[in-house]
Amino acid sequence: MADIINATGAAGGLGGFFQSIAESIMTQIPFWQDVLLPALWDGLWVTMQLVVMTAPLGFLFGLLVAVSRVYGSTPVKWLAKLYVIFFRGCPPLVLLFILYFGLPSVGIVLGSFMSALVGFILCNSAYNSEYLRGALQSIKRGQLLAARSLGMTKMQGVLYVVVPQALRRALPGVSNEFIYLIKYSSLAYVVAVIELTGAAKIIASKYFMYFEAFAAVGIFYLVIVTIATIGIHWIEKKYAIPGVSGSVGKVSKGN
Repeated sequence: MADIINATGAAGGLGGFFQSIAESIMTQIPFWQDVLLPALWDGLWVTMQLVVMTAPLGFLFGLLVAVSRVYGSTPVKWLAKLYVIFFRGCPPLVLLFILYFGLPSVGIVLGSFMSALVGFILCNSAYNSEYLRGALQSIKRGQLLAARSLGMTKMQGVLYVVVPQALRRALPGVSNEFIYLIKYSSLAYVVAVIELTGAAKIIASKYFMYFEAFAAVGIFYLVIVTIATIGIHWIEKKYAIPGVSGSVGKVSKGN
């Protein structure tokens, strides 16, 4: 009899627990609809602006640095190498502080959004340059020599023969850096950019709903990264080098 009473009490306690959770969710629906989600949608727009502007510029600067390191003159190679060493070694958060808080002391004021954008472009380009440099160096030297024998200049051979092949080989690494960019764009809130994380922090501080706000942000990032990953896999499959699987240098089983 005592066991039956204990089991009934446990079932009742468990049922009460889930009932309290359901009631809590129901009472928070107006907060989600009227306060949290509108703020996060606004923050998402700012996040997407940062990512969409950073990704192509970071890629182009990274390609320029990579080509300079592989095919530039000795002084250009050293400048490109120092660029990579500094911006790969400097944490993005520290770089944002330098741009936003440090530069005004020498008379350069970028503003919050521009500081975040410039900082992300510098970091992104440094990492992309390493992926691209490895891909450029993986192309056999005979490719460039053959282009020169056809009357192309060295730069024409690099741009029209070597770079197109290297881009396909670097695609997995560059794609991975794009995913990282989406996630570390959340650092922009430390320089007063109201993106996803910044919007959630404001709402959480105002309404003391920290779990709800940051859980929602986590879901937003998860959805964005999942969509980006699906798109990236499609691009990698479309432009994959025949006979080579998704990772560079890994021969497919068919061969």
